Amino acid sequence: MSTALPLWAEVLTAVFAVLGAAFAAIGSFGLVRLPTFFQRIHAPTLGATAGVWCITIATVIYFSVQGQNLFLHAVLITLFVALTAPVTTIFLVRAALFRERQKGGDVPPAALSSESPPPDVGTPTGPRDR
Repeated sequence: MSTALPLWAEVLTAVFAVLGAAFAAIGSFGLVRLPTFFQRIHAPTLGATAGVWCITIATVIYFSVQGQNLFLHAVLITLFVALTAPVTTIFLVRAALFRERQKGGDVPPAALSSESPPPDVGTPTGPRDR
């Protein structure tokens, strides 16, 4: 038997659910609208992470008030998404950078490794050094 939620819980749940949907939509629009892979990769990752957190907050509020005890099961799903989405993005970007460097594309140079010599300290690098 389900009972009606108090008005404050309904409003708070609705606000977080709509906010989560808005983050997901913004991430989707960014995926479609941004011109290059390196720009497109950020929008869905940020949208998914923020959207999932908002939907989780809405879920916790709804089921905690409905069941009259704290409902935290949904937090496990959110933690999984919050940990895997950025890591997956890092792997995708590193693979794309590797392929672009192989093709000679216009991407930043690789970071200095421990085997490479340090930059020449004696040459001026900016307005303060001159």
